[in-house]
Amino acid sequence: MKLLKWAYEKINKRPAPYYYDYSPLTVIKKPIRKWITNSVAYNCPFNNVRILLYRLCGFDIGKRTFIGMHCYLDDLRYDLMHIGNDVIISYGVYFACHGRNQVSQPITIKDGAYVGMRATIISKNADIPGGGTGEGVTIGEKAVIGSCALVNRDVPPGATAVGIPCRIIEKTESVIKE
Repeated sequence: MKLLKWAYEKINKRPAPYYYDYSPLTVIKKPIRKWITNSVAYNCPFNNVRILLYRLCGFDIGKRTFIGMHCYLDDLRYDLMHIGNDVIISYGVYFACHGRNQVSQPITIKDGAYVGMRATIISKNADIPGGGTGEGVTIGEKAVIGSCALVNRDVPPGATAVGIPCRIIEKTESVIKE
C-alpha cells in the first residue's frame, strides 16, 4: 500500500487520500462488513440472528435489544455506535455517525429507549454552534423517538421527541426520578 500511496502522490502532486494508509487486511474486511450489515443482516427476518451479525461486525449492542429489519447502521464507523439494553429500534431506522467533510461523532442510545419506524439519527452536534456538547447524539434512558423523526441533537431521559428536526414534546417526571 505504501508503494501505491507513493505513486499516487507522485502522479497527482498532492497527498494521497486517507484510505491509502489502510492495511491489506482492512481493505479486505471493509467490503465484507458492509455486505454483512447492508445485505445479510439488513434483510434477515430473525432478530436474534440479525443482532448476532451486527455484533460480529463490531457493533456494541446491549442485551434484550430489538432492531427491526431494513435498519441502516453506520458500517463505516461501527465503533462509534453504542446501543444499550432493552432498546427497541423499529423498522427502517437510519443511523449516520459521519458525513462528507464532517467530523465523525458517536451515537449513544441508553437503556430502555424506543426509536420509531423510519426515524433518522444523525450525529452532527459538533457542527451546530451552541447546539450540543460536541460529543455526538445521545438518546436518554426510556426516551421515545417518534416515527420519521430527524434526531440531530441529544434527547433527555424519559422525553418524547418528534418532528423534523426533532423537538421535545413531553418529558415524563417519573422516569427521570427513578
